[in-house]
Amino acid sequence: MTLRGSSLRPDAGQGAHGVIAAGPLRDLTVLDLSRILSGPFATMTLADLGADVIKIERPGEGDDTRQWGPPFQGDEAAYYLSVNRNKRSLAVDFRSPEGIEAVRRLARGADVVVENFRPGTAERLGLGYEQLSADNPGLIYASISGYGQTGPEAGRAGYDAIAQARSGIMSVTGEPGGPPVRVGISGSDLIAGTWAVIGILAALHERDRTGQGQWVDISLLDGSVSWLTYVASGYFASGEIPRRYGSAHPTIAPYQAFPTADGFVMIAVGNDRLWRAFADALGRPDLAADARFATNPLRVAHRDDLVHLIEEILSTATTRAWVARLEEAGIPVGPIQTVDEALSDPQVLARGMVAEVEHPSAGRLRTVACPIRLTRTPASVRMPPPLVGQHSDEVLTALGYSRSDIERMHAAGAIG
Repeated sequence: MTLRGSSLRPDAGQGAHGVIAAGPLRDLTVLDLSRILSGPFATMTLADLGADVIKIERPGEGDDTRQWGPPFQGDEAAYYLSVNRNKRSLAVDFRSPEGIEAVRRLARGADVVVENFRPGTAERLGLGYEQLSADNPGLIYASISGYGQTGPEAGRAGYDAIAQARSGIMSVTGEPGGPPVRVGISGSDLIAGTWAVIGILAALHERDRTGQGQWVDISLLDGSVSWLTYVASGYFASGEIPRRYGSAHPTIAPYQAFPTADGFVMIAVGNDRLWRAFADALGRPDLAADARFATNPLRVAHRDDLVHLIEEILSTATTRAWVARLEEAGIPVGPIQTVDEALSDPQVLARGMVAEVEHPSAGRLRTVACPIRLTRTPASVRMPPPLVGQHSDEVLTALGYSRSDIERMHAAGAIG
């Protein structure tokens, strides 16, 4: 008989340590074979939404990112701590047949498996989709890789920076005339993780109708190409290769960052009505009457002249003064904040986007919360990122292993 979700929990309907998992996915069990960023970000999102996520790690070492520092907090790298909350850790040696069998037994009772090995690796371990779904036909199996499970380059290892480069994203990121620039976060990894969550939820919905699972195939390159959206559409329509505009928008002006007397502001003037109001707020209503700037297409055509004029005006006052003045006039504007400023922004804090949880070695741990807002079954931060193998005995006991079996597997190095 195939067991489902809550049967593997310490208490049905509850997360580990008796903490209520009130999220919409609280009846699901997710087996997380992934590491680094794309997979862990996807599984953390599922965990935030209530799923019981069991993270499989190597004994002793754990996820590679546990040592990706400094900075460290307690014994763990901040990188690892950022994407592994709300999970339980089972440490398994994949070289051990008994360890692999424990993972296979877990997969028989799981709803979802997530892995981001290079294509073919999971199959060699005996943990591929065909192998696991043979025992669990309702299994949703998500694979995240650099190039997908098909195509001439399917077997290549995937890296965020390479996906950003090949997808075209880097070609439109950076200042005009300057070199292409990588996005300041690991965007391709995070895009892939987000698409994996969407694919998993879609497959789960379809399973509700048919009872059948399926394979969700996500690649960093596909996901990044999908985010080209209007940039790709503009190329398809015109045949012109998109170029770098820095902070500016290719088809709207003024819509970019501008220096002030003491910093920078981002201004988004998206239509002609706003343009007239913006000119008034600058104290230069004559700009709205200037034939060069009368419509958005004309402003785009005369972008360099327009930007030069605006920069001269904005340099006369501080960022705070201009933000207040332009907001009062109804102009979309915001200060360009550093990370520390963003994480202490009153609106960010009011939305609960910074959460705290107590960690065994790191102490009071601050973390960026889940942005999904559900009124009835909200996402939550319930548990800190686990220590390596912290829940091995707990998980295997729930799976039916005896105390003597578990002690023997520890002694043999099959589990940690």
